[in-house]
Amino acid sequence: MAASSMATGPITALQMVELPGGVVRPLYLTKDSPLTPVAPFRLDTTPVTNRQFADFVRQYPRWQRRQAVALFVEPQYLNHWGPDGPQSDQLEQPVTYVSWYAASAYCQARGKRVPTVAEWEFAAQASELAANGSTEPGYTRRILSWYARPATATQPNVGQSPANYWHIQDLHGLVWEWTRDFNSSLVTGESRGDSALDKGLFCGSAAAGSADPSDYAAFMRFGFRSSLKAPYTLGNLGFRCAQEIPDEYADALVDVDGNTGAGSL
Repeated sequence: MAASSMATGPITALQMVELPGGVVRPLYLTKDSPLTPVAPFRLDTTPVTNRQFADFVRQYPRWQRRQAVALFVEPQYLNHWGPDGPQSDQLEQPVTYVSWYAASAYCQARGKRVPTVAEWEFAAQASELAANGSTEPGYTRRILSWYARPATATQPNVGQSPANYWHIQDLHGLVWEWTRDFNSSLVTGESRGDSALDKGLFCGSAAAGSADPSDYAAFMRFGFRSSLKAPYTLGNLGFRCAQEIPDEYADALVDVDGNTGAGSL
């Protein structure tokens, strides 16, 4: 894989926050694991911008538009940029038209990685007031209203939306985002090789076994991820980076009263 062959570069000053971890309820439950544990981790506060990705491709020319290997990107890779890179009005917009391989390479070069589905969902389930805002009136409706809007050629700048409980922005309402294991939802339970799976798992378009069939926003996210392949480069698909927290440091995120919190780096 191209990302694994890159030399690691310095960690940038892009702000991250520390999340204490916990659990997320997967869209499809199994008998043995109804909840998915999430270890403490760090996450970028905003998606990667065109400016930041342009700095990356200057440092690693193999990921420039004309040099990227066709196996790892589609022909429209970075095709929203001009011949010399992003235009001035694009610099603070989220980078799109980047493949999973390119996103992974960027994160690795910064000493980070693409977040897992569970990590992304854990961060994204927070509202502005609570670590899990799914029961708040209007929470899901606001997310769905964005999903229902047609994609536009021009994206807003990052960091314009209100920060959520963890001080993270733009998880909803800006662009879809790559996750490390985006294709994990491709498992259907229909394959003969999936004999150990719970038969209530996803099958076609059915919702049997779903944790919450009313959470249509989650259905849309998992459906979108299931449609992806690693070389895809789409105009409404960007990414942000995550990072592990050492176990001994993660313990400090839980105070003497057992409360958890998030802090900025």
